[in-house]
Amino acid sequence: MTSIFDPIADAYDSWYDSPEGYVIFNEELLCLKQLGCDSTKYWLEVGVGTGRFAKALGIPCGMDLSPEMAVIARRQGIAVQVGSAEQLPFKASSFDGILMNLTLCFIARPELALSEYVRVIRDKGHLIVGTIPADSSWGKLYIKEKSEGHPIYSHAHFRTLLETIDLVEKAGFRFQKSQSALLWGPDSKPPGYPKTVPGAVSNAGFVGLLFAVN
Repeated sequence: MTSIFDPIADAYDSWYDSPEGYVIFNEELLCLKQLGCDSTKYWLEVGVGTGRFAKALGIPCGMDLSPEMAVIARRQGIAVQVGSAEQLPFKASSFDGILMNLTLCFIARPELALSEYVRVIRDKGHLIVGTIPADSSWGKLYIKEKSEGHPIYSHAHFRTLLETIDLVEKAGFRFQKSQSALLWGPDSKPPGYPKTVPGAVSNAGFVGLLFAVN
């Protein structure tokens, strides 16, 4: 099993240690925490990558299509299964919640994946989706890079917030609330501290969406 992320796993992980990566990581992390994603419940991160977010949020389990990413995540102490987001190797009602951070846009069959999440999330459980809105300045930049053949973004399907919410709700979830971050554009200077605001802000480059199982 191979993934488009295999050749860049080490570079992807080390980017978070760069000045830009550090700022973006901490804003997105704060956003996810404010939606209730923390270690008080038993969560799974689908698209766990190198495990940076899972470790910081206290999420013990992860799924990822990339074996190379999984190797790095396991060094972070995350129990990672390598496989498809559309076919989870877990029993029904296994988790209190699932985090998908910047993952939904890379899933080939999102409807099938989301139906799997309904299956493995317990009653009164939650799904958190971290997304880059297609109509934000960050989304427009990545869509432009996609059109130019970017090795990663060319495989992504960027959606507006309304499109994302509609997709997830049709799978059997109920939208509850959102939190916005990256309120500065890709050509702007970030603030000197992590800043998020409640709700979906039109110019936000990152929005976390909280859903409950119907």
